[in-house]
Amino acid sequence: MDIVCLDLEGVLVPEIWIAFAHKTGILELERTTRDEPDYDKLMSYRLAILKEHGLGLKEIQETIAEIEPLPGAGEFLDRLRAIAQVIIISDTFSQFAGPLMEKLGYPTIFCNSLEVGEDGAVEGYRMRCEKSKYTTVRALQSIGYGTVACGDSHNDIAMIQASRAGFLFRSTEQIKAEYPDIPAFEEYTELFDAIREVLA
Repeated sequence: MDIVCLDLEGVLVPEIWIAFAHKTGILELERTTRDEPDYDKLMSYRLAILKEHGLGLKEIQETIAEIEPLPGAGEFLDRLRAIAQVIIISDTFSQFAGPLMEKLGYPTIFCNSLEVGEDGAVEGYRMRCEKSKYTTVRALQSIGYGTVACGDSHNDIAMIQASRAGFLFRSTEQIKAEYPDIPAFEEYTELFDAIREVLA
């Protein structure tokens, strides 16, 4: 039996930090895992910017409340869940994911958590486990599941390469050029057909 493991941001919903960057006008926050492979470095950079501007969880959640799934994402996820078990494996945070999961019909998600002070300031973050995406697919494999993985960023590559099949979706030209052996798709119909063929 196979479990399909999907990234969240960039695959099913817009990038939260980019939306927040546009909302606040702080364009430095547009930097994502597509640009920075080192997640700890990226998050330290983000938290320093939040502190500098006096922004906290409340302001980020207000932006998230306005975010809708990418066009066609809900239908794609519904079709996929009809033929396979699906888990979203994301490096986002539980404090971010809730409203988005509601809009996607409450799929299963494995993600991380923020450390938030009483004043609402984001003081840090707690990763669910080391190398969370890779570790998760390996754990699923250790209990008898095959995995098929899809993502768009540097932090998705390890879980894609560790799975019996994997795909890039709406990734950057640079990442696609770095990993030419990973099939890359731009449309949900193409991705669904590729996954269905693997599962057949």
